[in-house]
Amino acid sequence: MIRLMIWVIWLGVGALMLAACVQPIQSTVQTERTSITFLISGDPADEDAYRTLVDAFMAANPDMQVELINIPGQGDFSRRLAADFAASAPPDVFLINYRRYGPYVARGAIEPLDDLLARSAQISRSDFYPQALAAFTWGGQLMCLPQNMSSPVIYYNKTLFDAGNIPYPANSWTWDDFLATAQTLTLDLNGDGAIDQHGFGVEPTLVRAAPFVWMNGGEIVDDPVAPTRLTLDSPESRAALAWFVALQTEHHVTPNAAASATESSLSRFLNGRLAMYVESRRVVPEFRRIDAFDWDVAPLPTGRRPASILHSDAFCMAAISPHKEAAWRFIEFANTRTGQTILARTGRTVPSRIELAEAPAFLDPGAKPANSRIFLDAIPTLRIFPALATWSEVEAAVNAELTQAFYGQISLDEALRAAEMRSAEFLR
Repeated sequence: MIRLMIWVIWLGVGALMLAACVQPIQSTVQTERTSITFLISGDPADEDAYRTLVDAFMAANPDMQVELINIPGQGDFSRRLAADFAASAPPDVFLINYRRYGPYVARGAIEPLDDLLARSAQISRSDFYPQALAAFTWGGQLMCLPQNMSSPVIYYNKTLFDAGNIPYPANSWTWDDFLATAQTLTLDLNGDGAIDQHGFGVEPTLVRAAPFVWMNGGEIVDDPVAPTRLTLDSPESRAALAWFVALQTEHHVTPNAAASATESSLSRFLNGRLAMYVESRRVVPEFRRIDAFDWDVAPLPTGRRPASILHSDAFCMAAISPHKEAAWRFIEFANTRTGQTILARTGRTVPSRIELAEAPAFLDPGAKPANSRIFLDAIPTLRIFPALATWSEVEAAVNAELTQAFYGQISLDEALRAAEMRSAEFLR
């Protein structure tokens, strides 16, 4: 009997000891998370927007951990992403513009998303604007999932317009209307012979000039699918570029080279010394912090035909990611109604989801800009640059020459000849 009691007690103590040993293991399993990295490039307002998205995803998915990495400056971002891939340690998910993802697709570094999208119970191909999907389709495969689709617009300082008793831009204004407005708003305010307030600010780059080339009936390349040469020297293209360059060299409505080196047009607009500025939707979160003046947006001035250029970023998954299921869950969530609504409310994006672009999350009558619908009105006119692994090099070559022509350092003809020569090796 005593032996039996000792045996029972021994079993009870053993069970308690076993439970004590097992319990921490169970607790560890329950709290273990799958961790992925998410790389972006943006200013503090951009980072805040994507931090909100990441936090919402982790709240809805407590088994997931997303490390958000922001590399300010597009150049630094490109170098970081290239270095990470070269070291076989890329981010699981990264956000990139369609004009810059070509080298990674060409090397097979990005995981195609067609099958994952087809199997999704939360999102489908029909949810998205075709123009945005087309920008990230390579060789017939959807490589990345677009989260926005903006167009360049004219941001304008309403307070400066009011001070000059100048009507706000009409949705159908022309190149001549635009130039006259910019000239009226370019002022020497203190009479010292130097311009203190400029009518317009723009980066002298191909992506900014392209809409005007297309509006004038010109083309950027000879074949948009398989280009072999630039066509910026055609009569239509050259005339549009001449108009673009003359904004600085002849009309002086934009800051000159010295002024631009001292302060960017973006900074001048924020400081209230630039009447109009061209950009995509991405600057809205920063502009919503402006309290010194009122502002809104207007469409690009129209030429012979309607045309604009797509600005779109997408979530891409690294092909060698060890956490593809987790990476897809994040990409999928980011492009649900919930995910895209979060970004739309920050003002950062024009949603790539059709129904959401027409919803109050984007067309919020109480939030700036008041004229947000012009982003949607431009969608039928949007065009894209060719899908090439070397397109970034083509743009860089053109930008270098166009910048010199814009600031009067070389003639436009010299710039076009040099751009043709420098880009040739990237268009073979």
